[in-house]
Parts: sequence; structure tokens; C-alpha cells
Amino acid sequence: MHERDLASLQNIYIAPTESRDVAINNREWPLVEATTNVVTPSSRPLSVHVPTEMECADNSMAEEPMSPTGRGMEEMGMCIVLVMGLGTPVNLPVFRAGIETELVTRLPRFRCIPVMDESAKDGNPRWVQTAVNVDDHIVIPRLDAAAVASDPEKAVEDYVASLSLLPMDMCRPLWEFHFLDFPTSEAASTVVLRLHHSIGDGTSITTLLVAASRSMVNPARLPAMPPPPKRTGAIYQLPPRPPLSSGDYLALFAWVWSCFVLAWHTLVDMTLIVATILFLSDPPTLFTRPRDGGESRRRKRFVHRTLSFDDVKLINTAMNCTINDVLVGVTSVALSQYYFRKSGESNTKRIGLRSCVLVDARPVSTRQTYVTRVETGNQLTGLICPFNITLKDDPLEYVHEAKRFMNRKKKSLAVMLTRVIGEFLVKNFGLKTGRFIFHRFLTRTTIIFSNAIGPAEHMTLCGHPVAFMAPSIYGQPQALTVHYHNYGSDIKVVLAVDDEQFQDCHQLLGDFVESIRIMKNAAALKMLTTSIHNGVTE
Repeated sequence: MHERDLASLQNIYIAPTESRDVAINNREWPLVEATTNVVTPSSRPLSVHVPTEMECADNSMAEEPMSPTGRGMEEMGMCIVLVMGLGTPVNLPVFRAGIETELVTRLPRFRCIPVMDESAKDGNPRWVQTAVNVDDHIVIPRLDAAAVASDPEKAVEDYVASLSLLPMDMCRPLWEFHFLDFPTSEAASTVVLRLHHSIGDGTSITTLLVAASRSMVNPARLPAMPPPPKRTGAIYQLPPRPPLSSGDYLALFAWVWSCFVLAWHTLVDMTLIVATILFLSDPPTLFTRPRDGGESRRRKRFVHRTLSFDDVKLINTAMNCTINDVLVGVTSVALSQYYFRKSGESNTKRIGLRSCVLVDARPVSTRQTYVTRVETGNQLTGLICPFNITLKDDPLEYVHEAKRFMNRKKKSLAVMLTRVIGEFLVKNFGLKTGRFIFHRFLTRTTIIFSNAIGPAEHMTLCGHPVAFMAPSIYGQPQALTVHYHNYGSDIKVVLAVDDEQFQDCHQLLGDFVESIRIMKNAAALKMLTTSIHNGVTE
């Protein structure tokens, strides 16, 4: 187990120098003394080259090619950071045993390292299983006691931000747990799971955690998940073709027209994506990262705030839309309020920005099979979503715009084609070509937006009750990333921001809270007005 001294919490890499033993929770754990050396994080290699004779003497370990999406994530150095607040202090032996028996055994990628394929001319990496020492993946930082006592929330926030500049050890399975065993306003202790995005996406990691946990209401079963949406297929849905023998030519014409609309929207969306890669870029605003090519890695700060899921569902009911529509509308309101307050520009101005919305390409039905199978890998795709920076008299109009746009996107194949074409480019033209295109696509949009599904009730993980979950990512070129994650009756809004560019990121978080409040009041008034009107009409 490694102990890193990050008291200053600046851009510091910790180099171990000497080992001894220390007693923690009545058990002897190896303690590594640390010295601090300021370094510049190096560019991440495609993968670690391990000689064939060192992989496994008996060739008993399984091998699996790395997917094109996983190879792209590895090349860009993208990692997932999941901050979990615990309801009790950390019992390290119990949590360690849970990691070993529940998490490592359930997800094969937790037992693998990326290895170059020596027999392939293009150097395609593959996953190779290796022995796992759980202690190598547990980190207990030694923080400044005075800083923790004066502001524990900031101590956690600063430590997690420092992880965005610390490279992962590519010679080990690419995951680690960081334990911060002191109370904050939301939890008795905090554990941070950091793992490389090539291991899997948010859905696969959520699947792993849910499958390895127990419901706090009934420890005999897994935590309940939210009910699936009404649709059961892909994001696009065509009505079934009427039989030709029915003689209903009007229905047949409607079906042909829907196919034409699908093809037209797909063509328009794919043209927009190609234009974005070639020349189309968002106008520079205070949300845009400085034009440095996006190559230099900048420190990310991860901040989060709890919103009421009931408030979101109230707006959802009033507007007869989806949860995603509401969250896109909330984001538009929050960004607009922040922009006009900070820039001081005229409130009548309208700025058209775009976000890359991450979409899970898995069928809806597979998202509910947490008991029988843990989905691995990255099955993400994306779509371009407009975010208009403008102030409207009716806050619900933001939701109406989001609903109209999302309904339009459901009549297009671009979401699925983006993933298929991306993997085709990586497979046939090499990783550098795929990375160049993906990087251009991201740098020419302003933010990344994601909404992840979590358990509908609180859970116990590795013997510890989980008070909250706040996932995010780093390694992306955008200066601002917005994640939503529901857990129990709450929903977390998590922002990953460039530390230097958004020094007032907590004010931006406050704008999200205020946006929900304004929209909830408007939705309640709309429902009351509708109810009164219906009563008078009857």
C-alpha cells in the first residue's frame, strides 16, 4: 500500500523512497515514505510493452483485443474519477476484502493490463490477465491536519483535483482506491475510485458497483434500479411497416415518409459532424478552453452539488418530457445566468454553443441485467446538442427547446453511425487518425454533457453504506464537463472544470441549484394553472 504526502496539493508526483510497516485498524500495512518532486506529466503511451515470455509461463491467462474506443481512450489518457461519500468511517480491512472478493472477481478488466501485440504490425494492444495485489491499488494520502480541520470539503476537493495530473502506473491494472478517512458535511469518510477509461464506461462501472453491493433497505438483495424507459430498442424507432395486403395506403405512405425523414435527418446530422471536424467551431466564450491546441494537460477540479430528483420529476411531469430534456434545460439556464453575470454583456444577446452529449449505445434491456452479467468495455457514442446562451422570460422554454431537439435526434441514425464510423476509422486507418478526428470533434465543441443512471435506493458497498456518488472524467480537451448522476432520491450535478479558468466554479454550481428552483416554481405554477383551467371548463 502506498502513502503519498500531498500536503501542498500542487502539481506533484510522489516518488517512494523507503518502506516500513505501520499499524492501521489493528493490522500491519506496508507504509511507503514519500518525497515530493515536481514533474510534468508525460504523454501517455499507447500501452505497456511486456515481453511475451513474461506474461504467463503456462499461457493460462486469457487475452482479449482492446476495442477501438478503448484504444482511443488510452491514447487520450482519459480517466474516470468516482467520489463516493461513506456513511461510516473507513474500516480498511473490510473494504479491502470487499474489493478483492466482489469487485476484482466480477470485472475481468480489473485483472488485466494493456500489452502490445508483438505479432501485429500495427501494434494493436490487447488485454492480458495478470496477478493482482490489491494492496498495490490502495492509497492512503497523508494530508495537512490543519487544512483538513479548517475545511475538510476543500481538502477532499483539492486532493481529487491533484489526481488529474498524476499518471497511472501502466504496468498494473489501471484502477486504484484512495481513502480519505475524515468527516465532511455530507459523509463520515470519502473513497475515490480512479480508473482508466479504457477499462469501461460509466454504465459498466455502475454495473460493477451495483452487482457488488447490497440494498440498505434489504441487505438480502441488490439495490433497485430505476424503471426502464418506455422504449426498449435503439434511440431511434420507426413504426412497423403495414402489410401490403391491408390496402391501407395512407398508413403505407406515412411509413415511407417516416423512412424518408429518418434518412434526411441522418444526412443532415452526419454533414454537421463532418463540418465540425473540418472547420465548424463554436465561438470563443468564457466557457471555451484557451487555444493551445488542447495538447497540454491542465489540472481539473471536480465539484458537485446535490439536487432533488423529485424536483426534476416535477418539471418532467409538467412539461411531458424526459429527464434528459429537463437536465439539458437546467444546464442551459445555469450557463446563461453564469455567463451574463460574469461577462456583464447585454441580456438580450444570444450565443449559440454546442455540447457533445455522451450516449450509451447498449440496448435499454441490457441495462437492467445487473445481477447476471457485468458489461465490460466502452459502448459510448455521442451527438451534438445546441446550448443557447440567452435569458428567457419563461424558464420552461429551455426545456421546451431541449425536448424539441431531442425528439428530432430520435429520428436520426447519426448517433449509431458515429460509433460505427469511428471504430471503422480506428481499425482501418490507425489509432492516430481516429484520435485526430475525435480530438478535433471535441475541441470544436464547448462542453461535454452526460446523464448516468444510478441505483434508485441507497446501497452498501464493501461493507460500508454509500451516502452519495459523484462521477466525472478528466483527459478531455474541454474546459467544462457536466455530469448528472441519480442516486436514491437525489441527483448529483458534477462539474469537471479547468482549475485556472473556473476559479469561481462554486458560483457556477450555485447557478444550477438556482435554475432548478426557478424551473420547479414555474412548473408548479403551470400545473396549478392547468388544473384550475380544467376545473373551470368542467
